[in-house]
Amino acid sequence: MRYLPLTSDDRRAMLSAIGVADIDALYENVPMEARRSGVVDLPLAQSEMAVERAMNAFAARNVTAGSVPFFIGAGAYRHHVPASVDHLIQRSEFLTTYTPYQPEIAQGTLQSLFEFQTQVSELLAMEVANSSMYDGSTGLAEAMLMACRVTRRNKVIFSGGVHPHYLETAKTLARTAGLELVACAPAIDGESAVLDHLDAATACVIVQSPNVFGTLSNLSPIAAAAQAKGALLVASFTEAMAFGLVEPPGAMGADIVAGEGQSFGNALNFGGPYVGLFATREKYMRQMPGRLAGETIDADGRRGFVLTLSTREQHIRRDKATSNICTNSGLCALAWTIHMTLLGAKGLAATAQINHERALETADALKGLAGVELLTPRFFNEFALRLAKPARGVVQAMADRGVLGGVAYNRLAPHAGLKDVLIVTATELTTDEDIGALRGALAEALA
Repeated sequence: MRYLPLTSDDRRAMLSAIGVADIDALYENVPMEARRSGVVDLPLAQSEMAVERAMNAFAARNVTAGSVPFFIGAGAYRHHVPASVDHLIQRSEFLTTYTPYQPEIAQGTLQSLFEFQTQVSELLAMEVANSSMYDGSTGLAEAMLMACRVTRRNKVIFSGGVHPHYLETAKTLARTAGLELVACAPAIDGESAVLDHLDAATACVIVQSPNVFGTLSNLSPIAAAAQAKGALLVASFTEAMAFGLVEPPGAMGADIVAGEGQSFGNALNFGGPYVGLFATREKYMRQMPGRLAGETIDADGRRGFVLTLSTREQHIRRDKATSNICTNSGLCALAWTIHMTLLGAKGLAATAQINHERALETADALKGLAGVELLTPRFFNEFALRLAKPARGVVQAMADRGVLGGVAYNRLAPHAGLKDVLIVTATELTTDEDIGALRGALAEALA
C-alpha cells in the first residue's frame, strides 16, 4: 500500500501558504528539457525478488571498466587504487564518522581532515585548502561565487577549455545568484581567450589546465593580466594526477583552485560520490566555502585538532554562510588521503610519469591512421583527436568490437558542435595490448 499521508486539502493548504498555484510551479526553475514527462518506463509494482532479478539483468548489460581496453576519461579516470585503501576506510571508526561537532570525541576525524588539507595544499601549491567539496563541478561553481564575494563584482568569464559539465553547473548557480556569465567558445588550445572579455567589472576568469581536451597551458600570463584588472584567476582541473608531473595552478599565480580529486583513492562509480578539492590564498581564507580543520594545543599542552573555520549554514546563520553545502565528502577524502600517503611524493611522480608515457605511446599509435588528426599540442594523459567520421558513431563501433575507445566531445556538449572530436585517455593501467586493440578498433570503425 502506498504511503500517502496528505489529503488533497492538505496539499492545497500548503500550496496556498507558500503562495503558488500548483505543484508544477515548484519546478519553474528546472529547464523543460531536464524534466521527465510521464512515468518511468518500469512496472508499477513487483516483488523484491523480481526487482532484484530485473536490476541484475540491467547490470549485466554494462561493460565494466576493467573488463575491456579502456580509454575513457573526460572528467572521471580509471587508476589503480591499492587494496589497502578500501580495507582501511572500512574500519568502523572511519566508516561511521560524521560531522566533528565535538572535537573531544572526534580527534581522529579532524586529524584525517587536517592531513587531507595539507596534502591538497601541497599538490596544488596553494596556501590553504578546505576539508573537501562534493565534487569538482560544484567546487568550481562555489569558487565562482567566492570570487564574486572577494571582488564584489558579478561578471565571470569561462574559457572554452573548461569541462562542459562544470560550466553547466556554474550556469545554474550564476542564474540564481544574478551573475553575468560569459562563456568562450570551445577551444582546444585557447585558455587565454578569456582576456578578450576582461574588463573592470570582471570578478574572475576561470580556466582549466589540463583542459577538457587535455591541453596543458601556462596560466601565469593569464593570472597577471586578470589580477592587473582587479580580477581573480580561478583554475579548474579534472585530472588531479597531472600535478604529480606538471606545474600546479598555485605555482602559476592562481587565486582559487577547484577541481576533481577522484583519481586518488576513489574508483569509477557512475559519477559519484567523488571528492572535490578546493584551495585558495590565505588572504581569502574567510571567504572559502566548506570547513577548515586546524591544529591547536589543548589545556595540557597536547597537540589537538578543531574546526577552525566552518562558515556554512549548519554552523552559522544561513544569510552569513559562504556555502549551503551540507557536508564534506569525508569518507572519499579519507580514501584520497590514504592513497596519497601510500604513494608519497616519489610514488606520485613515478605514477604520473607512467601516465604521460602511456598517453604518448597511445597518441603515437593513433595519429598515423587514415582519418585521424591529433589536435592537442601539449598533454599529460589525455588528448583530443579529429576523426573523419562523427565521433559518437565511432565510439559505438569500437564498443561493439570490445574497446571503450574514449568520449565524444559532443556527448559532453551536445550543442557546441565539434561532432568529429574524440577525447582519449591513457593511465598507468593501459597496456601495450590495450593500445593495439584501440588502434585496430579505431581503424576498422573509420574504414
